[in-house]
Amino acid sequence: MAESDPLLSRARGGSDCRPGLPACRGVLVGPGAKAGWDLCFDQAVVFIEDAIQYRSINHRMDARSMWLYRWYYSDTCQWVLSSIIFLILSLAFIETPSSFTSTSDVRYRTAPWNPPCGLTEGIEVFCLLVFVADLSVKSYLVGWVQFRKNLWLVGYLLVLIMSLTDWTVSLSLVCQEPLRIRRLVRPFFLLQNSSMMKKTLKCIRWSLPEMASVVLLLALHLCVFTMLGMLLFTGEKQDDGQDRERLTYFRNLPEALTSLLVLLTTANNPDVMVPAYSKNRAYAIFFIVFTLIGSLFLMNLLTAIIYNQFRGYLMKSLQASLFRKRLGTRAAYEVLSSTAEGDGQPRGVGVKPQDLLQVLQKVQMDSTYKQAIMEKVRAYGDSLLSADEFQKIFNELDKRMTKEHPPRPQYQSPFLQSAQFLFGHLYFDYLGNLIVLANLVSICAFLVIDADVVPRNRDDFVLGILNCVFVLYYLAEMLLKVFALGLSGYLSYPSNVFDGLVTVILLVLELSTLAVYRFPHPGWKPEMQGLLSLWDMLRLANMLIVFRFLRIVPSMKLMAVVASTILDLIKNMRAFGGILVVVYYVFAIIGINLFRGVIVVPPGNGSLAPDNSSLACGSYEQLEYWANNFDDFAAALVTLWNVMVVNNWQVFLDAYRRYSGPWSKIYFVLWWLVSSVIWVNLFLALILENFLHKWDRRGHLQSVSGDLETTYEMSTVELLFRDILEEPAEEELVEKLKRHPHVQLCR
Repeated sequence: MAESDPLLSRARGGSDCRPGLPACRGVLVGPGAKAGWDLCFDQAVVFIEDAIQYRSINHRMDARSMWLYRWYYSDTCQWVLSSIIFLILSLAFIETPSSFTSTSDVRYRTAPWNPPCGLTEGIEVFCLLVFVADLSVKSYLVGWVQFRKNLWLVGYLLVLIMSLTDWTVSLSLVCQEPLRIRRLVRPFFLLQNSSMMKKTLKCIRWSLPEMASVVLLLALHLCVFTMLGMLLFTGEKQDDGQDRERLTYFRNLPEALTSLLVLLTTANNPDVMVPAYSKNRAYAIFFIVFTLIGSLFLMNLLTAIIYNQFRGYLMKSLQASLFRKRLGTRAAYEVLSSTAEGDGQPRGVGVKPQDLLQVLQKVQMDSTYKQAIMEKVRAYGDSLLSADEFQKIFNELDKRMTKEHPPRPQYQSPFLQSAQFLFGHLYFDYLGNLIVLANLVSICAFLVIDADVVPRNRDDFVLGILNCVFVLYYLAEMLLKVFALGLSGYLSYPSNVFDGLVTVILLVLELSTLAVYRFPHPGWKPEMQGLLSLWDMLRLANMLIVFRFLRIVPSMKLMAVVASTILDLIKNMRAFGGILVVVYYVFAIIGINLFRGVIVVPPGNGSLAPDNSSLACGSYEQLEYWANNFDDFAAALVTLWNVMVVNNWQVFLDAYRRYSGPWSKIYFVLWWLVSSVIWVNLFLALILENFLHKWDRRGHLQSVSGDLETTYEMSTVELLFRDILEEPAEEELVEKLKRHPHVQLCR
């Protein structure tokens, strides 16, 4: 089809229309014209909202279904659903074994409070019933045919059936069942509710074959050097260094493999090398070559492969999201262009700007974007909008809109105008930053001076005077800025809101301190009352002012690139953070079921100051890692975090090997692969892509370097990579629209 031909025009014979599907254009004349117009407008509203949110348009489009659809995707309904997901995931902290103890250290931990049978089960079944309703609504909206094709919805159904069955078994056994399978599948509710998490998970699944090739190469590298190490340190003639090396790190094949695996992460370097190296420097060659090949070459090669493959698959996934967006706006054009045809237009197909403005009034979207789009529509006057013009109007959603600050107050007096210019100038902010620096230096100086002085012997007279001066300056600065910018203008800057909030807190604390301890005088010693005195609270709040220094970042171009990258990552970490939450949750539940109660304090080691002289140096017991266990959910999360960091993770491998058996190493190695190798490298890939994308656009940073807060940043991953995505072809959009399962979009 030529690009000049009308989309799905009647010139093509209309044979592509699917019979039996409703179309709003069928009732645009006669008694039902008003209802037909309303149906078309409502369909256009839904299609545009689908485009904004990158949702699929393959759902029911009759009036009742659209009302249900918009209600389901309303902010309130989605907030309730997110709260229910958070609630059911949080049950892991309350369920047996409960995390309600002050410490997880097995030496000092008291008996935890465990909920009675039926309490958490009642909350859980309420959440499950909400999910049943959620699945029912989704299934009705997409229809049975689409439901069978959607693996996520089918999986949703299976998970709910399994959870409800397991819940029934739990109640029948009076909550005494040894294993609750439903706890393992709870993170599925979080995954299925986030389209970006689904995309990320799909990209990870697609990238696994390439990752597996390098992991196999790493395994081969480990096996080869393990054999070499066993042969090298178990010869017939052994000196003392060789013997210590063999007994400590190469006692048998599993121990040797574990030692070199830990060395791959450099966690036990140079400990693993020292016994042999202390006798003969030539032994260092073995460990250096192993580290060079494994840590510096293969591990970095794995990072490069993950970055390359994941980036490609992520781009493919984001390209599909862009197609959904363009398809939604094109579908809105189709239903609105039919109204123009039926309104007595002599020729031509298009959308009347007045109709589009009426639709935009109902669309739920950011007010800044809505205003920009509506202004662009009004610029067309009474001319019909073509498909291309209609699409270009919604390209405003791909732009970074500037956030307009309220106008400054207008003063008639020349003196007030000069004062407004002075206190609204950028240099006034620089002066404030210098004052903050002086405040910080004074606090640090007195902390150093008083570090060795008992609190009751301190004389806080000078620091008290300085704090009064700083608080008065902060108050004056806030009031002068309100005078220069106006209250609405002052509050339009997030940094001013933060500064003002901190200033109010400081003022309240300062007045409270003066009311309790009077004005500073020589020998002034505010007494300690509770955990922190008012004076200590004031000094801690003073430290918050230090964050004002972040405002100097946008004025430096290179720092602006780094800062904007960090901000974008924070905004877009929900999907990657959600994947990490899912992985942590599943491994924590598995760890509880495998290792709960295996860590037991040896007799005579339960005092507050145990004698560690007889314990092996660097062991779990000697390092007093007793709080790192899997006896409850919170403790399991912290233990997994410590292992993910891989600092001293060989201590955990050795301890759980001794307390539970050698098979425990499989669990920890799998966790290391999933968290430290795969997830951390995926996170690194996102950082690299985001930073390189911004670095390539560093010529456009002039607008950013002026004031970071004047830029309206979008919080979607799709817009981070919008510049390198390709626009979908018109023929693809046409073909997809013809196949809509619930509404006729053919003309």
